[in-house]
Amino acid sequence: MDEQRKALRNAAITQREALTDDAREQANIAILDALGPLLSQHAPRVLGFCWPYRGEPDLTGFIAGWLMIDPARRAALPVVIAPGAPMIFREWTTGSEMIPDRHGIPMPATGDTLVPDVILVPLNAFDSAGYRLGYGGGYFDRTLASLTPPPITIGIGYEVGRVDTTHPQPHDHPMDWIVTEAGIQHTAGAR
Repeated sequence: MDEQRKALRNAAITQREALTDDAREQANIAILDALGPLLSQHAPRVLGFCWPYRGEPDLTGFIAGWLMIDPARRAALPVVIAPGAPMIFREWTTGSEMIPDRHGIPMPATGDTLVPDVILVPLNAFDSAGYRLGYGGGYFDRTLASLTPPPITIGIGYEVGRVDTTHPQPHDHPMDWIVTEAGIQHTAGAR
């Protein structure tokens, strides 16, 4: 099973990274057009998101605009504190000093630790039940299991990552929603 999941993950990342600039731009526009109304519906005060990595949709400009609408809104990026431990979410603003994590992904150097109401979770491979394959470290699953109350999770990705099944494991947490360039899906695994 681990080999099947690894193959699905690698194929999805390869297909995503192979998207042309034009295809990626058009998909990103459609994703952001769908995401806005969904966030309005859930009205988070603290929104968790991820810095784009390996061709993932870039949400940074969208998040900056979302923050400008209401000064009470806050955004946060995940930070790995220790291998095998849940992540924390550190506040991000457009003025945050960013430093690379161990994978080279920018993260805030300092900032308040926040607990998001809604988390935008990147998708590599994903299925219609809302299960996803990340990069294999289990960080999001551990983090989601540690948060009380559980946040609303919105998976963000491209349709090239959609698969029949991700072969979910008992510790996997399904996304409540999936947003791709094809639109919004309330998932079969959602609470």
